[in-house]
Amino acid sequence: MKMSQNTPDKDDDQTSTNKKSLSLPTSRVRLIMKSSPDVSCINHDALFLTTKATELFVQHLAVSSYTNSAGKETKSLSYSDLANTAEENDTFQFLTDILPKKILAGDYLKSLEQLQEDEDNADF
Repeated sequence: MKMSQNTPDKDDDQTSTNKKSLSLPTSRVRLIMKSSPDVSCINHDALFLTTKATELFVQHLAVSSYTNSAGKETKSLSYSDLANTAEENDTFQFLTDILPKKILAGDYLKSLEQLQEDEDNADF
């Protein structure tokens, strides 16, 4: 008995369902993955899993930042909330270089002057 070509394949159904469950564009994730010189080709399953893991990580970071933030009253999340979470939470400690706390230029200049004075005093 011959099978009809109109019958959908199970893999095609799963692929379309998987794509619908992703929020991040897989083309961007693929582009980022290919930017590494160690990567030559990317399997579709690896791309899907990397995209899904990235979404879950970003969601975890956002929920943790919101939980620890002062923006609960306004139901908002700001850069400073993310930076505070990266600095205070051991899980996100590796993000402190990417999400540094913002400081005012005047405060930065004062800290530079303080460091300069400390170095001058240490020389004597």
